[in-house]
This record gives sequence, structure tokens and C-alpha cells, in this order.
Amino acid sequence: MTQKVIKVGDSLAVVIPKRSLKDLGIRPGDRVNVEVDKKLQKVSFSPVTKEVDKELLNWTRKFIERYRPALEALADK
Repeated sequence: MTQKVIKVGDSLAVVIPKRSLKDLGIRPGDRVNVEVDKKLQKVSFSPVTKEVDKELLNWTRKFIERYRPALEALADK
């Protein structure tokens, strides 16, 4: 597939077809890794895997430990 390079402000951009975005699971606002291979003159991109916030994970673990009996009782209902 061939796409045209367009000017966006002071930068250049290539429109990524909707189907390609859907296949990769990329939506507006998502972050992507961009890699350039000068030797092969290729640009590739891939979705950034979402990282878990360690502070949130730690808080969640402490919350579950503290309220485990109440959470288990709710789960049984």
C-alpha cells in the first residue's frame, strides 16, 4: 500500500489506514514505538505495551490484604 507524506504544522506525517490501525489495536491517543533502519531505509512502529503503575499495584495489594474478609463475603453474595 502506498501513502502520501503530508505536512502537519512544521512536521510531516503519513496517514495510517483505519484497517491497519484496527489490526494492530491502535486507537487515537495511543503511544507507539517508532524505529528507523537507516541502512534499509525503513520505518516501523508498534504499539507501546501499557505498563502497570507500581504504586497503584502496591496500594491495591495492601487494600486487598486489609479488606480480604469483607471482599470475600461480598463475593459470596
